[in-house]
Amino acid sequence: MDGEISPEDVEASLESEDRPRIIDIRSPGAFAQGHIPGSENVPFGDLPDRIEEFADAEHIVTVCPHGKASVQAARLIGSYEGTADATVKSMIGGLEAWEGELVTDGEAPESPF
Repeated sequence: MDGEISPEDVEASLESEDRPRIIDIRSPGAFAQGHIPGSENVPFGDLPDRIEEFADAEHIVTVCPHGKASVQAARLIGSYEGTADATVKSMIGGLEAWEGELVTDGEAPESPF
């Protein structure tokens, strides 16, 4: 792991030529309710089985709700020999600190009231 990155720096990188792969480690349901545009959902429990998917990445940012579990995810990804040349960071404060746009998958359920 190469440290942490601020949500503002992540947001700025979304438009850059060196856009990172953003790995959201929350559950599929939480991911569907709102996530950073272009992020990929790889639940934390699935990460060990899917780690080879990151072998070609140059820059990876892990994201979770509060910025705690994403540190562990970044360490796991960074320890994989296929990502030895990649920059792997965790987003500080998680989605709780994110002030940028979030996208959803599908429509929100209707309120019963």
